[in-house]
Amino acid sequence: MMNLLNRKKEPPARQAALLEKLIRFNAADQKTLVHVRLDKDTAMLLKQFKLATGVDIQQVVAYALDEFLKQHPEFKTMIKQFLQELNE
Repeated sequence: MMNLLNRKKEPPARQAALLEKLIRFNAADQKTLVHVRLDKDTAMLLKQFKLATGVDIQQVVAYALDEFLKQHPEFKTMIKQFLQELNE
């Protein structure tokens, strides 16, 4: 597995920090698998990213969604409200 952090040309600090977070993100205890549809360019980018870093596509998607939900807690509230309205 290649690690971008150990290459001769160091990525900028912000990129290195993001890569480190992706590498350290532990998705091992997550057992639910979902099928995600991606456009062709994004799928190719994630495949290339895996080749370059060894970080699995599923790990990137799980990390991105985890970060999204942390940054937007109102999303969970919105879903709960929609479900309550459906049950009324």
